[in-house]
Amino acid sequence: MPLPRWLARFNHHVTNHILGPLAYRISGWGVVVHAGRKTRREYRTPVFVFRHGDRFAIALTYGRDSQWVRNVIWADGCRLETEGQTFHLSHPRPFHDENRLTVPAFHRRILGLFGVSDFLELTVVEQSAEVTS
Repeated sequence: MPLPRWLARFNHHVTNHILGPLAYRISGWGVVVHAGRKTRREYRTPVFVFRHGDRFAIALTYGRDSQWVRNVIWADGCRLETEGQTFHLSHPRPFHDENRLTVPAFHRRILGLFGVSDFLELTVVEQSAEVTS
């Protein structure tokens, strides 16, 4: 069960502004840069992210119906800033992993406490050397 929507709204207006500037530098965190479906405005969403070769799995802490997830699926991709690098990603595929085997043991426990078991997998199309933000 994803985290409650009221917490998502709070994080969107408060926590994301604090974590956003730091998230792309911390291992296990990243910032998804995506465009709004209607406005085409650029949005930046901090996320838990896990790399597996040429793919990334992003924990869907607020579920599959979050606006950013819908935007990324609609656009067939996004940019991801993580660990000081920018990746262009495509082919988004939501999946359910009840045991959270996609993530390292430490994160598995944390996500398990919050009942997070949905993820979005994306494939790396291009990698840039450094984040410019």
